Amino acid sequence: LPTHRFNNATMTSPASKRPRIGSADKELSASSSSLLDPITPSILQKGEQLATLYQKASPYPHAVIDNFCVDGFLESILTELKHNSKVKFKETDLFRVYQSIDLGNLKDGSELAANMPNLMKLKNAIYSPQYRAFIENITGLEAGSLTDEVDCAANCHTRGCHLLCHDDVIGTRKVSYIIYLTDAKPEWTDSDGGRLELYDAIAEEDRFVPGALPVKTVLPAFNSMAYFVVEPGVSFHSVQEVFCDRPRLSIQGWYHTKEAPSQIENATLQRLKSTGEGENTEGTFQPMADEATTAAAAAETEGNGTESEPTFSSEDGKFLGEYINKAYLTEESLNEIRTRFEEESSVKLRHFLNDEWSSKIKAAFTRQDKGDKVGENNPSLDYHVGINEKWKAVGPAHKQRFLQYQEGSGSSALSAKRASSEDVVDVGEHLGHLKQNLFQSAEFGRWIGWLSSLGFPLGYRGRIRRFRPGLDYTVAHYGILTTNAVLDTTLCFCGGEGNQCSFDEETNELIGSDDDAIWESGDVGGFECYIEADDDDEGAEAEYDEEDDTQLLSVSASFNTLSLVYRDPGTMKFVKYVGSGAPSSRWDIALEYDVKIDEDDDDDEHQLPTDEEN
Repeated sequence: LPTHRFNNATMTSPASKRPRIGSADKELSASSSSLLDPITPSILQKGEQLATLYQKASPYPHAVIDNFCVDGFLESILTELKHNSKVKFKETDLFRVYQSIDLGNLKDGSELAANMPNLMKLKNAIYSPQYRAFIENITGLEAGSLTDEVDCAANCHTRGCHLLCHDDVIGTRKVSYIIYLTDAKPEWTDSDGGRLELYDAIAEEDRFVPGALPVKTVLPAFNSMAYFVVEPGVSFHSVQEVFCDRPRLSIQGWYHTKEAPSQIENATLQRLKSTGEGENTEGTFQPMADEATTAAAAAETEGNGTESEPTFSSEDGKFLGEYINKAYLTEESLNEIRTRFEEESSVKLRHFLNDEWSSKIKAAFTRQDKGDKVGENNPSLDYHVGINEKWKAVGPAHKQRFLQYQEGSGSSALSAKRASSEDVVDVGEHLGHLKQNLFQSAEFGRWIGWLSSLGFPLGYRGRIRRFRPGLDYTVAHYGILTTNAVLDTTLCFCGGEGNQCSFDEETNELIGSDDDAIWESGDVGGFECYIEADDDDEGAEAEYDEEDDTQLLSVSASFNTLSLVYRDPGTMKFVKYVGSGAPSSRWDIALEYDVKIDEDDDDDEHQLPTDEEN
């Protein structure tokens, strides 16, 4: 969709009803103050046109001003930033960015301010009373509503950096703006990434949430300024991953009002920290295939039965051997895995499926990734890539985006003959067959019940997911917290051999196949991370920060690898955004098993160790 831009050379006055801003235009154009010298003078005379474009824009009011500063001015700011500022790398589940100088702390008279006179001029101009009044007029805000609080910083997004969907509502923020300092020559293009992405607001129960995919994008063109009013449940946006080796530089900031906005409880940050109705994204638990065993386990949990070990028989082993690497079915390995799980509350089983199953799944997902032209620094510019009647995009985008396989679209009809044939089979059919016939089976329930010492599961829930490079992720949020402990069971598939890499302390590099090392490094995301939920209620001022989160466990993506992780009610998890440099999509069967816990057990027996304990 076209972006509403204002260009000084081409803009003409539309034949429409005049907004209320005419007098403000005259006042600004008549001002001879040098304070506004950095801003292109004609912009301040065109408030009416800007206001009209802003109000007509979709999916919510926004606009872009081209040629924002006078010729040569932003180039001088770029020089000042490069010579006088340092950057700090920051990464959380929500973003990956290099943050530079905080202009709010850049004070007149300081040595740093003296070294960056043009940056000081720009800051003083955009936060001046005259320009704040101009912003109020072109966004339809009440005159005098914006305060003189300075809140802005210089940011740098390099290759792989991104910022996931949010609405910017924190505290008293009212107007968000971005002044782009990207290279002027050559001009920034779609293939460079880094676009500002805007989302529709979709009604969901008593609130609005963003759709799974952006509906409009804005290129970060040099010397342009994008802006919009910050509003809970409306101003959903994100910054697309940067795909090129050129930095996406910008000055990002906000104008504030005296009071927080109404309905701040609908802000994305508040929703991420809410456990209220409608926040759960994981669905309900379903009983296991063996109803008699499930009923017995439930009775035992309620104190109506006699505690006993789940019986894992030779017949169970024979059934599982049709799918699972038989090395994981021997008595020796079962005892070793059980001991490891009891000590660490997690275990990672590489080369989990037998060769027959793993080879045909690898062939299927390699074919699909190649057909979609994704991965290996080959980002798709099409948000709909891979979406069809079998694979649907799942949102809302402030919590997650990935493709989910529709299990009614053929997985149950995948016969053993078809599964083993040379016919072209969607990878979802293979994964659906495994989920239904292996992961939901009583035999598998007894196997994980014995390995974990947690007994036969009371039920399960889960899905088949595809995380496309350059597009997909999940975010940690309180809606996934459970009232009871669960056993997370995830079978992952991705490019690589699935081998454990070793670390060379002399070269500071991982040693192994290139793809395995890329995934294990974490640089391209795709890992599943477990963190503690913060007990402090800091309200709208809180932001997720890697320095505040207590990371308990990180499980890197690895081909044909099963991870078992005990997760207590106070633990969140997320799959880090999969970067375009990933070797492939991350495909997985992700299930949670509802498990019983003996009230007489030590509460800490199955808890994941904290960083200090690792």
